[in-house]
Amino acid sequence: MAQFWNQSCRPVNKKQNALSFSSHPCAAGIQSFAAHGGPLNNAFDVIVAGGGIAGLSAGLYAARFGRRTLVLGGNVPGGLLLSIEHIEGLPGFPEGVPGYDLCPIMQEQAEAAGAGFASAELERIETHGDGWCIHAGSETYTARALVVATGARLRALGVPGEAALDGKGVSHCASCDAPLLRGCAVVVVGSGDSAMQESLHLSSHASKVTMLHRGSALGGQASYRERVLADPRIEHRYGVVVTEILGDGAVTGVRMQPTGGGPGSELEASGVFVYIGVEPNAGVVRELVECDDRGHIRTDAYLRTARRGLFAAGIVRAGASGQAAGAAGDGVNAAIMADRYLRNGIWN
Repeated sequence: MAQFWNQSCRPVNKKQNALSFSSHPCAAGIQSFAAHGGPLNNAFDVIVAGGGIAGLSAGLYAARFGRRTLVLGGNVPGGLLLSIEHIEGLPGFPEGVPGYDLCPIMQEQAEAAGAGFASAELERIETHGDGWCIHAGSETYTARALVVATGARLRALGVPGEAALDGKGVSHCASCDAPLLRGCAVVVVGSGDSAMQESLHLSSHASKVTMLHRGSALGGQASYRERVLADPRIEHRYGVVVTEILGDGAVTGVRMQPTGGGPGSELEASGVFVYIGVEPNAGVVRELVECDDRGHIRTDAYLRTARRGLFAAGIVRAGASGQAAGAAGDGVNAAIMADRYLRNGIWN
């Protein structure tokens, strides 16, 4: 079994492109891309690019349908999930679950179903007969169907001081850095689910959490809003934007500007946590598919792109819910549609 996680469920570095393919009973006799001119060892029916919830769900179900399946989990399997201390609203986990626990559970389940895993990222794809040629790390693979579930990355503020102080008080991971800021004042920039969720985690460590909101009210789910507004350690400033992160070698505060104009002000803080949305990781396929104005891949209701045999699932696609349960559903649906395409060859 490919093992990308140590016993504490934290990711560990393995030799790049280490590949496992289960000796699952379904693997015998599976129709492979070799029949279409590809080499057997690197030829798959379905390749899934992405090791988050959508990718792992797609890998699980493609394997359950008896398809020779490979999941390109990336160099750090799990992606953004690793920075989430408490995923809520996912069926089957009424008390929530840490992202760094959920990913290895899902990977083991997909492997048990027969999926293979490679610790490499999707770098380039090309058409190959009636399928795809996929370049990842030092390897080249072929697949008759490709599911792009490459997720997203957290959006940066793009203000002075942010890059220079990254890792020196500027963070995107409350679960990682909150213990280092125990008893300190911190700032959270953002007003959505992620910002509220991380503020709640920070409030158990920091002396004070100040949420800075561009708008006039909190967004996101009501369950988070109620808890954030009731937490005495969390304060709110509405109608402001951060124009600079202050500090020389370590964060000392932020400079803010009212959105409606007027004089700026400064706020002391030892940490700045930025949660102002995400940007889709669609760069590798952007020249091949149609994307919306925010860079998300457009699909139809069956998660098919405009390119034959190419699907998109999870937050990388336009119209995705951005929720963990929605990502799982996307992955399952993409695998079902891929299997249907491989069975009947019908695309439109």
